[in-house]
Amino acid sequence: MYFWGAHQAVCLSTFGNETYESVEQPGKTGAFLFIALFLFFWVTTSPYSVSLNTSSADPLAGNSNLINQIVTLLLSGSLLIVGLRSPLRSTILQPRILLCLLFSWYLIVSVLSAHSDIAVKRVVLAFMTCINAGVILLLPRSDAHFAKLLGVGALIMLVVAYFGVIFIPNIGIHQASDIREPMLAGFWRGQFIHKNAAAAIMVVGVFFGLFVYSSGMRLLGIAVVLLSAIFLFNTGGKTSSAALPAILIIAWWFEKWRWSRIPIAMGGIVAVNAVTLGSVVNEPIRSFVKSLGVDTTFTNRSDIWEFAISAIAKKPITGYGLQAFWQTSDLVYSGGRLETWAVNATSAHNAYVETLLSAGVPGLVLTLLWLWLLPLIDVSKAYASSNNPDVTRLFVRIWLYAIYTACVESLFFQSGSPLWFALMFSVFGLRLQARVQIVSKPD
Repeated sequence: MYFWGAHQAVCLSTFGNETYESVEQPGKTGAFLFIALFLFFWVTTSPYSVSLNTSSADPLAGNSNLINQIVTLLLSGSLLIVGLRSPLRSTILQPRILLCLLFSWYLIVSVLSAHSDIAVKRVVLAFMTCINAGVILLLPRSDAHFAKLLGVGALIMLVVAYFGVIFIPNIGIHQASDIREPMLAGFWRGQFIHKNAAAAIMVVGVFFGLFVYSSGMRLLGIAVVLLSAIFLFNTGGKTSSAALPAILIIAWWFEKWRWSRIPIAMGGIVAVNAVTLGSVVNEPIRSFVKSLGVDTTFTNRSDIWEFAISAIAKKPITGYGLQAFWQTSDLVYSGGRLETWAVNATSAHNAYVETLLSAGVPGLVLTLLWLWLLPLIDVSKAYASSNNPDVTRLFVRIWLYAIYTACVESLFFQSGSPLWFALMFSVFGLRLQARVQIVSKPD
């Protein structure tokens, strides 16, 4: 495997035509950093946030958290040091040319943004998060150790989530007193900001639990799966609840029949976006969707998409800079709410539309090359390799779930999002599964 970290173990690895040997590995430091980074995303530095009680008329785009920034810098610095000492340091941030082009474009359009201070800061944070997602896979000493760390991290996350529900339900459960969305009263959210975020994370939690179970840690795996599934059901997240069994079936089909991979990974995403976004701009499509008994507003997302599409038409090449469109003072105080409530939205609720808003058509093309095309190529090589197929299966499930969820949620480049972080390390993981093998002597 490509995992490394066993104390004083000798690792031989190959990446392309290169061979590496190392006797200096992080050991307990690697395990500590893995859990710390996992909890940073899945528990956060400010669990049980009550920011839902801010007014929807307040601009939030410039909000920041000093503690979060300090922890980000400390973790990123520590991970970078460990990553640069790794015999596989050349695998970090690959494919490097594509990612440099992508982040350079984001930096350029963010500098040109009307809110460059916000956008540039978020590009830098997104770049740091991307590096962290690549380094985290180099910290465990084996696939079994990877499963153990994931299982422990997921269990801690679940304990914190249930603690919020049981002991501080006024925060861990949505309340009718929430100013922004009082209609969500009764739905669980644990330490997370919103029940939809909690639901998406619990789906990934089930994937983690299944992987842990398949790695031989039966009791831990079952506990993570059951606790995640129960919490998911109580979030009221219909999309995520339906997606869980669907993705498990699709991923199984995807692995078993090679011919289905392009239709599933690309054709399916195009079809979903054609139905959802198409119903906004095309009356025949809207009529067809309505005839199927489907809510053509897609839970009030259609107004947001219509507003976002009109904004994209004004800046189709450069966009507005990374996360520098929604909840800015210009938009919130523009008076546009007299025409549509969508000016109060916090995101486009579609990652592909959000990418167009942030970086225009060039940004979307580069993003799709990274998150769509390259993983699809790597998957076939990963399945054909001698690496642990359970690891590949975990990465494929997360990858498919994330790119489909992106049709209804804005998760790309959301640096604080656990699902975005999981998508990135799955993309990097598929590349390593396809291209890297390590033989480690036992401790």
